Amino acid sequence: MDAQDGAHVVPQSQAVDIELRLLIEAIYLRYSQDFRDYSVASLKRRVLHAQTQLSYATISAMQERILRDPDAFGALMQYLTVPVSDMFRDPAYFQALRTHVVPVLSTYPSIKIWIAGCSTGEEVYSLAILLREENLFDRTIIYATDINPVSLDRARQGILPLDRVSNYTLNYQKAGGTRSFSDYYTEAYGSTIFDKSLRENITFADHSLSTDSVFSETQFVSCRNVLIYFNKKLQDRALGLFHESLSHRGFLGLGSKETLEFSHWHNRFVTVSKPDRIYRKT
Repeated sequence: MDAQDGAHVVPQSQAVDIELRLLIEAIYLRYSQDFRDYSVASLKRRVLHAQTQLSYATISAMQERILRDPDAFGALMQYLTVPVSDMFRDPAYFQALRTHVVPVLSTYPSIKIWIAGCSTGEEVYSLAILLREENLFDRTIIYATDINPVSLDRARQGILPLDRVSNYTLNYQKAGGTRSFSDYYTEAYGSTIFDKSLRENITFADHSLSTDSVFSETQFVSCRNVLIYFNKKLQDRALGLFHESLSHRGFLGLGSKETLEFSHWHNRFVTVSKPDRIYRKT
């Protein structure tokens, strides 16, 4: 009898899951980027998409390459993170900020805001415009953080595709904009470039919600459509960072599909606007 006849063969789907776990562990050990507590289902979809788009035969082949080639890891990072956003995404959220958050922020002599998971900067500039229109921008510092260096570079440049401006303009108007959206950018070489003055009070920085700690006290934290990609353990860690960062009675804004309801931290906040996922530290 062949010794292999009685061997247990792992099904293909399980083999892929094993490859995925090994890949994520390899990324952590080699590059200190920690995806181990990201939602497995979401991460698996993105890794398999990257495998196809980057022409790897298997996830194991991808792992072997990125361990030896930082550029290959950089290419993979564009799939592991989610560099997709819009200016004034969910306009009602920004209307709610004007109604509930801005009046309180206006009472502070100086304002600090943290936008966690800022991607390519659309939300950062949306908030900067809102604060300018509310006459608060000049006394505000915005910390905008992400783990993707390519996204951070794009955000720092303040360049957005020209073909999306009409959609951004519509969102701006729905969000309660008081001027013309075109007042905030110039057009050049097929792109929109935000006015330089909008970038003066913004600090873009690398920061991981998986491994890093709080770096500043703030009055408002916005982390929208990021927690949905984490498992519960990492969600609670991130919410703990936000709670620690916020000053007494500071505000927290989450994405439309995110909630504090089942979190370890739910009793540390009160709901300001449930439809818009705006909370306030108790």
